[in-house]
Amino acid sequence: MTDTKTPILTPVLIGGSIIVMIGFAIRASFGVFQIPIAEEFNWPRAEFSLAIAIQNLAWGIGQPMFAAFAERFGDRRAIFLGALVYALGLVLSSYAVTPGQHQLLEILVGFGVAGTGFGVILAVVGRAASDENRSISLGIATAAGSAGQVFGAPMAEWMLGFMSWQNVFLVFAAMILLALLALPMLRAPVTAERQGITETMGQNLTRAFRDPSYSLIFLGFFSCGYQLGFMTAHFPALVTEMCGPILPGGILHSIGITTTSALGAVAISLIGLANIAGTIYAGWLGKRYSKKYLLAGIYVGRTIAAAAFIVMPITPVSVLVFSVVMGSLWLATVPLTSGLVAQIYGLRYMGTLYGIVFFSHQLGSFLGVWLGGRLYDAYGTYTAVWWVGVAIGAFSAIVHLPVKEQPLAARPVVAA
Repeated sequence: MTDTKTPILTPVLIGGSIIVMIGFAIRASFGVFQIPIAEEFNWPRAEFSLAIAIQNLAWGIGQPMFAAFAERFGDRRAIFLGALVYALGLVLSSYAVTPGQHQLLEILVGFGVAGTGFGVILAVVGRAASDENRSISLGIATAAGSAGQVFGAPMAEWMLGFMSWQNVFLVFAAMILLALLALPMLRAPVTAERQGITETMGQNLTRAFRDPSYSLIFLGFFSCGYQLGFMTAHFPALVTEMCGPILPGGILHSIGITTTSALGAVAISLIGLANIAGTIYAGWLGKRYSKKYLLAGIYVGRTIAAAAFIVMPITPVSVLVFSVVMGSLWLATVPLTSGLVAQIYGLRYMGTLYGIVFFSHQLGSFLGVWLGGRLYDAYGTYTAVWWVGVAIGAFSAIVHLPVKEQPLAARPVVAA
């Protein structure tokens, strides 16, 4: 029976949101380090881009692993381990002086993001929420990641003004360890579903892998990762180099945004700010309307916005407008995709099943970050890699349409 009296803002949701917010504040800032690190060591843009791409790929690989660990040994143990790995990766990265060292150590950072990110946090939030509140709770937890993005990139840009990027990494390591103070709040109740189902993880995974809808969800999440990964890593640099000048006496100049470099960091922050509202609204819509059609609509919106941005002159105004539009759609896919997985396949192994789907997201993220650096070095512009993102966004809009949203357990059994 659904407990409609369960409050939305539970300690589990608040604690999980704090951890996600801090973890994503750090992760979303890596694009700010593109130019400083490349200039200090005189590296091609592709070198640090590959390090960030490897971080995203390691995040994707680690996500189902940490989710499975959490379902076997406990959510809080998985998060604690993730934070330790995250901090270790940041500390060691601060001493890296070659591309190979950065690329290797970003594996630790990526695994740390996995242990403190959506795969584990959304699973525990989803299990702790009532059926009535689950979609909006997932939206709030996802929006917390955007809240971190609001201050992560500008904070990194601000600290780079008076300390080296190495010291910024050390500050970030301390921040993720401080996030563990919220860990005692994550005492999620064991839901009836989690208590009663005797199906093993292997059986659950086998049923999901045999369902075409799971494959479609997996494929559809790829473009989300490509777009988000590319923009997080390269959009500040794209704005710095391709945006028209900020004119003296204008509004931006009067509030202290005097360079396109500062505008690039603010753009990432603005994307995160707009996404707080967009993601919560997506979670609210998810309990009222078809999740697959909402997802298709989000990808259509992204495709139109990205195409319009690149064909028009890039100016400070267009950067701000695009950031707001893209931000409202930025992580809106996450509560809907995770909610769709829970709706179709149940809550018991939601973390692992969503973690595997999220691996597709991170494959896309890896390609977006890496290809962005490679094509930039080849052509001196981000235009080509941007259009690839437009195309695969349209693909994701289409691929969600055949998904069957009916719970798998409720579907009629077809004889072999």
